[in-house]
Amino acid sequence: MTYIHDCSLSDRISSEPVEDTDTTSFVAEISLEANYPVQVTDPHEAVTLHLSSMPPGYLSPSSGRIRQPVEDVEECTCPTSISPDYPKELQLLNNPCEKCCCPAPPPKISDLMNDKDLLDLLRLKLDPNHCTIKNWKNFASRWGMSYDELTLLEHRTQGSLSHSPTQEFLLRYNQKTVTELTELCRIYQRIDVLRLLQSWIEKDWPSRWQQTL
Repeated sequence: MTYIHDCSLSDRISSEPVEDTDTTSFVAEISLEANYPVQVTDPHEAVTLHLSSMPPGYLSPSSGRIRQPVEDVEECTCPTSISPDYPKELQLLNNPCEKCCCPAPPPKISDLMNDKDLLDLLRLKLDPNHCTIKNWKNFASRWGMSYDELTLLEHRTQGSLSHSPTQEFLLRYNQKTVTELTELCRIYQRIDVLRLLQSWIEKDWPSRWQQTL
């Protein structure tokens, strides 16, 4: 009878569900808690994680890692802004060049003289003598040329197709800006020459300046 009782007791115990008592889960929890301690901190306080399981140098830059190639970019050497002293006409020169985002600098008369078409138009407008229309003589006198110098220049270029008094006058003052020349146009009411110069400053000069970069 004792044997039968023991067998029935063992059968009943084996039929009941067995609770999972795997000790590895406890070991994992202890290891996780040791490496990554969790604590209650202020929401505005910096939290530091002790990544003891990370290999040394994992977060530091390594020369052996693969990096994306960096394209060579040409450095812009243009000024970063327009000077507030720029004349009013140059406010229209806001077209940035292709290599950077800088506007073209104010052109000088020497830059203007490199444009043969423009120079020919200026000669046609300023060379002729009219009793009521101001010409190159008035411009040159305004910039300091004496009466003797004006007379000598006029006689030297008179009847010559290769020499123009306007061209000689501009060559002498080629370091002045084109804007200063436009001021003379305003003073002497040469609106036709003024519009010609303004159009060249706005449309032709930026592209010509880009070609010199």
